Amino acid sequence: MPLNPFHLAVPVRNIAEARKFYGELLGLEEGRSSDTWVDYNFYGHQFVVHLDPNIGENVNIKLHYNDVDKHAVPVPHFGVVLNMNDWQQLADKLRAANTQFVIEPYIRFAGQVGEQATMFFLDPSGNALEFKAFADMAKLFEK
Repeated sequence: MPLNPFHLAVPVRNIAEARKFYGELLGLEEGRSSDTWVDYNFYGHQFVVHLDPNIGENVNIKLHYNDVDKHAVPVPHFGVVLNMNDWQQLADKLRAANTQFVIEPYIRFAGQVGEQATMFFLDPSGNALEFKAFADMAKLFEK
């Protein structure tokens, strides 16, 4: 089955701050925009940040945390599955930028069918992101 692009929109407290994070730090290509929203090419998917002035300086997005592999995984979260090389390059870039990780880059479920590289961090508005990678992408949904 062909992979259809998803569309995801998230609230941000400041458009310029979001542009710096998503455009400059993560390197996402910007598409259409206005004063209150910006479209990004999120690895072939349509990702949109929308200004929410209610967030303000004190980020108030409520996250829940679930235990996964002995780590507190923030919920909700979003991200993308990369190949291992691209994941490592992104992890290195984020570390060099002194990104505060919710969960530092590591290998989850080591030695198991679902073995994967993963990392979690927040954007400046408190939205949680996960980037992961599989050595064998064919095992993405394997039980």
